[in-house]
Amino acid sequence: MQAVKVRVLSRLPLKNMKVTVENKKGLNKDLKVLIDKKTIETYVEEKYNEIKKTVVLKGFRPGKVPKEVLKRQFGKSIYEEVLDKVLKETSTKALEENKIKPAGQPKIDLKSYGEDKDLEYIISITELPKVELKSIENIKIDAYNVKIDSKETDLRIKEIAKNQNNFVAKKDGEKAIEGDLVVFDYKATIAAKEFQGGEGKNTQIVLGKDLFIKGFDKQLLGVKKSESKTVEAVLPENYPQKEFVNKEAKFVCKILEIKKPVETKIDDEFAKNLGAKDLNDLKVLISKQINDQYKNSLDLLTKNQILKQIENFKVEEIPENLVEQEVKILSQGMKEDEIKTNKKDFEEKAKKRIKVGLILNEFGEQNKIHVHENEIQAEIQKQLKMMPGQEKMFMEYYQKNASAVESLRGTIYEDKIIKLIKSKIKLNNKEVTKDEAEKILKAENDNSLKEQTKGENKTKPKDKKISSSKKAEPTKKAKSTSKKPSKTKKVSKK
Repeated sequence: MQAVKVRVLSRLPLKNMKVTVENKKGLNKDLKVLIDKKTIETYVEEKYNEIKKTVVLKGFRPGKVPKEVLKRQFGKSIYEEVLDKVLKETSTKALEENKIKPAGQPKIDLKSYGEDKDLEYIISITELPKVELKSIENIKIDAYNVKIDSKETDLRIKEIAKNQNNFVAKKDGEKAIEGDLVVFDYKATIAAKEFQGGEGKNTQIVLGKDLFIKGFDKQLLGVKKSESKTVEAVLPENYPQKEFVNKEAKFVCKILEIKKPVETKIDDEFAKNLGAKDLNDLKVLISKQINDQYKNSLDLLTKNQILKQIENFKVEEIPENLVEQEVKILSQGMKEDEIKTNKKDFEEKAKKRIKVGLILNEFGEQNKIHVHENEIQAEIQKQLKMMPGQEKMFMEYYQKNASAVESLRGTIYEDKIIKLIKSKIKLNNKEVTKDEAEKILKAENDNSLKEQTKGENKTKPKDKKISSSKKAEPTKKAKSTSKKPSKTKKVSKK
C-alpha cells in the first residue's frame, strides 16, 4: 500500500457557515460556528477525487481505485486533513466577519464532528479593547537641539590629541624615565632553562603603565640605548602556558631604543590621520559627533516622555490573559512567595506596559505603518558596522534566532510609530548648550534611578522585555537610558 501524500488544498470555498456570538463577558466571548454536513462532504469528496488520480494500489489500475477502497485505506487521514483545514479557515473568517481582534491564541472546542455529521465548534476568545487615539495629538513634549560651541570642539580635539601615542627618539646616552617608550628584545629563563614563549623581539612598553608583567617596567627605569638589563618577574595567572604560571623568570633585555613622549601637533596632518580632509573638516566632524551624542540621548528622553504620557491614556479594560503573561515575564526568576507578595505591583506595571503597547499598535495600524524586510536588513548592517571583527558571528546570531529578528522588527516598528507621533504632536523645541543638555540628562537619569530603586525595594524583579499585544509587529517600551555621552576617540564621517 502506498501512503497518501497530503497536499494542502487551495482556499476552501466556505459556504453555509453560521456564526453566533454567545456568552459576552467584557472582553471575553464565545463564537458558535456551524457548518452543515453537506459542505463538509463536498470538501471530503474533493479530496478523494484528488488522491484518486495519484494513488496506486495492488489490483487496481491507476486512477480507477473505487472510493470505498480509498475510504477504508485513507478515510480517517482524509477527514482529519479536511477538518483541520476547515477549522483554520472558518475560525479566521468568523473573527474577521465579526471584526474581532483576539488578544492571544483563541481556544477551539469541538462540539460535533465526524462523517455524516454537521461540524459545530466554539471559539473562546479574549478580544483586544477598543482604543481611542484622538488625545494623542494633544501631547505636549519638549524637544531639544544642542548648540555646540567651537570651544567644545577644540577641547575634544585636544583630548584626542593628548591620547595619541606620539614619541620621538632620545639621544644616545639619555636614560629612560617614567612615561618613556622603551623598545627591546628579550630572552627569558626559568631556573636557568629556556621555556616556550620566553623570547620576544621589538617589544614596546611605556614605563609607568605596568601593562606588560607586573613590576617589569619599573626595573627598566634608568636604562640606556644599546645596553642590557636583567629583569626578574613572576609570570602572571593569564600566561598562555599554564605550567609556567606564578613561576619566577629572568628576562635578559637588549635595549634597542628609548623614545620620549611629545605633544601631538594639531594640524592638517593630524586631522588626516583621523580620517578627515584637513583640520577644518575635522572640526566639522567632531562638532557633529558631539551633537549626535547628545541628540541621541535627548531624543530618547523625548521618546520616553511620550511613552510616559501614553501610560496615562484611558483604556476601558486590559485583557487578563495578557496581564498574566506580562506578570510571568516581570517575575521570572523570583521565588513563589516573592511573587505573591508583590503581585499587585506586578499587575499595575504589566497593565501600563500592555496599555502602551495596545495604543502604539492601534496607532500603527490606523496609520498603516509596516516594517519591510529591507528596513530590517539595513538595521542589521548598521549594527554590523559597529561590531568590527565580529560581523560573521553577529550575522549568524540573527540567521539562527528568529526571535531576535522579530525583536528587531518590533524596535523598528516602534521607532517608526514614535517618529510619526512626534510629527503630529505639539513639540516645544528648545535650543540648549552642551552644559544645559548634561543637566537635563542628569536630572532625567536621577529620576529614573529613583523610580527604579523604588520599584526594586518593592518587588526586586529583573526588568524584562515588554510584551504588548500579540501582533505581527509588536512594540516594546524603551527603558530610559539617558546618560552623559561618553567621549569618543574616533571620528566618523557618517
